[in-house]
Amino acid sequence: MPAFLPATSFPRTRLRRPRRFEWSRRLVAENRLSVDDLVWPVFVVEGQGVRQPIASMPGVDRLSIDLLVEAAQGAARLGIPAIALFPSVDPALKTPDGREAVNPDNLVCRAVRAVKRAVPELGIVCDVALDPFNSDGHDGLVIDGHVANDESVDILCRMAVVQAEAGCDIVAPSDMMDGRIGAMRDALDKAGLQQVQVLSYAAKYASAFYGPFRDAVGSGGALKGDKKTYQMDPANTEEALREVAIDVAEGADMVMVKPGLPYLDVLGRVKEAFGLPTLAYQVSGEYAMMRAAADRGWLDWNKVIVESLTAFKRAGADAVFTYTAPEVARLLAAG
Repeated sequence: MPAFLPATSFPRTRLRRPRRFEWSRRLVAENRLSVDDLVWPVFVVEGQGVRQPIASMPGVDRLSIDLLVEAAQGAARLGIPAIALFPSVDPALKTPDGREAVNPDNLVCRAVRAVKRAVPELGIVCDVALDPFNSDGHDGLVIDGHVANDESVDILCRMAVVQAEAGCDIVAPSDMMDGRIGAMRDALDKAGLQQVQVLSYAAKYASAFYGPFRDAVGSGGALKGDKKTYQMDPANTEEALREVAIDVAEGADMVMVKPGLPYLDVLGRVKEAFGLPTLAYQVSGEYAMMRAAADRGWLDWNKVIVESLTAFKRAGADAVFTYTAPEVARLLAAG
């Protein structure tokens, strides 16, 4: 028994007492989910008036820039602090060197500029990884059959600068190359972009839960091999602490644990060890499982999405990337 608890027992102590009424449960709640905890990942595609449903993520669509702007305006009205942009790039633009990633007029940069013009108060997070642009489907450059670290870091730094110059507020390297946080911070500072934040996907695991996301950005079919040489082994937690420590030392403003619910233990350890703003990503596979079960009547969708996000807060997350952000925001507003 924890030392701070009095040595009392039933019937003098009845832990059900505070649970009896809804007002009392609210009064003693240890963690509380709010709209301020939500980041909404959105997928952008070329065209005008284009809305493409993603079969493996029911309820989630790819949006052309004009519809993305409308969605961003809606998110801002709901009080969601930020969106995270992920592009579905024309396959004709995908090359082994991923050069479209550093094109200042690429799909992501045009989307950033359009959203910032329309909703300047909404935060924009940009993913920094080559998989949407790379014909090999990898987060870095494939050279001689292997994902090359240092060459990948170079183009990722240029990619981050291009996105920041377009107006994004946070660059979020999700590639898991060694040394990229320090190099990216230096590149941003050299370009006069000292105020742009770096959110490091510091503990990103080589997970089977990413499948629907790869469908959404069109990288799954292109992927040759797997990502186990650079993303983390799901068996490891001590390694996650080393990864985070290095990224913090290199200048990360915030860190991410990904995936989410299967890695709450890692999230809790990271938050406890570093006290840094710590985010989690409720990834596409987590979303798809809950959505599919709810669509079959096996789960109550509204209840399960709020409960799952509350679990992130309980584990120590300061914010969560979730495809359910608009729905959760409405539920929270309704009380």
